[in-house]
Amino acid sequence: MSARTKARKRALDLLYAADMRQVPVEQMLAVEAERAVNEPERQASWLYAREIVDGIVDHRAEIDELIETHSRGWTLDRMPAVDRALLRIGVWEIVYNDAVPDPVAISEAVEAATVLSTDDSAGFVNGLLAAISHSKG
Repeated sequence: MSARTKARKRALDLLYAADMRQVPVEQMLAVEAERAVNEPERQASWLYAREIVDGIVDHRAEIDELIETHSRGWTLDRMPAVDRALLRIGVWEIVYNDAVPDPVAISEAVEAATVLSTDDSAGFVNGLLAAISHSKG
């Protein structure tokens, strides 16, 4: 598993935990940052995970607007929490991180949805992220 894949998983875990506990993402980020200091072997994945989460926090309104606009009949509240977090990560990478090619961001999100979410989630995540990718250019 690549460092970026591990970082996406860490970001997903953080976003999901904040959502489920109904606490601010920034609070979970502080806890995870403290943990990362004590686990230097995880430093490579932590730096990109933090970049993802900080980016989502900074652009949350725009990211959520894109998801809502392209989700055809699904509000963020109706989506499984895992899907919501995966979509936020994917949209951030597609729109705000030029270092990650759109197909890679989409593929990573779809793979995670296949493993971690419902039977229909991978197709939903794929279609929504592809639509956002096509609409940006």
